[in-house]
Amino acid sequence: MDATDTIGHHNDSKNEGKAMQPMPTTLRTSHSRRATLALGVCALALGAVLSAGAAVAAQAAASQDKIIISGASGQLGGLTVKALLAKGVPAKNLILVSRTPNTLDAYAKLGASVRFGDFAKPESLPAAYAGGTRMLLISIGGGAGPRPEAHKRAIDAAVAAGVKQIAYTSWIAISSGDSSGIGSDHAQTEEILKKSGVAWTMLRNSVYADMLIPQAARMLADGRATLPASENKIAYVTREDCAAAAAAVLSTPGHDNKAYDITGPELIGVREVAAAATAVTGKPIELVPADPNAKQPPRGFGGPSLSVMSSAVADLTGRPATSVRKLLEANKDKLIH
Repeated sequence: MDATDTIGHHNDSKNEGKAMQPMPTTLRTSHSRRATLALGVCALALGAVLSAGAAVAAQAAASQDKIIISGASGQLGGLTVKALLAKGVPAKNLILVSRTPNTLDAYAKLGASVRFGDFAKPESLPAAYAGGTRMLLISIGGGAGPRPEAHKRAIDAAVAAGVKQIAYTSWIAISSGDSSGIGSDHAQTEEILKKSGVAWTMLRNSVYADMLIPQAARMLADGRATLPASENKIAYVTREDCAAAAAAVLSTPGHDNKAYDITGPELIGVREVAAAATAVTGKPIELVPADPNAKQPPRGFGGPSLSVMSSAVADLTGRPATSVRKLLEANKDKLIH
């Protein structure tokens, strides 16, 4: 006798001499609903497993990438290398390119590949980028000719070397549609990169917050600060936050063909710098309105296109961007002499 027979026999013994009754409609409906719910739960669970599996696979693929840092011996490049290592990226997965590779000996000893590469010497770039799959293209200064042309040489060499993704350190004003001034070079480079055929990521960095430290020191030394007649507040960002955001983009999937505004967590003007300096040091700073009759009344730095603020640093790194107060606290020794 199998299990079915046992159950049937048991039921018959309780209802001996009675005809089998059909299952009530309400009971059949309840069974149907439970079966449907069970199937739905199974489908959701299967979807979650598949999604998690895809995420793990993407993360595993990212862990095998060879990451090129152009300008690795510069301030931003060096901070990005440190951020990548802090995230657990093995040094052997890093290709550090610089005009002064001897300054990167410490990373070479850790297993990083350190190579010479110079935008002004395009013949050096194929060997510099060989084997790389992802790349941080840090915008250059002078010395290599017009910036967009120099960047194009680097992009072309990276594409030829097989690089699949290039993250470019661009300029915040482009997000406001402003391609004037230095924005012109960055806008041209963005277009070159978009047409290159590789996946791109634009890291549109705001104004570096370093300049706020000497500004706060002057306010404290004078005991006063002049409020400009007109001012466009800026979400200043630290280089460390820019580097952390770049490291996140280079070491995790999901950033292809996206532009991020890399900014601080607050819009900052003279009043905010003075308040932070006072909070950190305890020294009061008098705020003096600008003389409206002055021939050249003081004006704030930058234009309205720089008044952009985003949560990208926190979204990418999992921690808040550095506030002006935190920045001044970290540099308190530079504020009072």
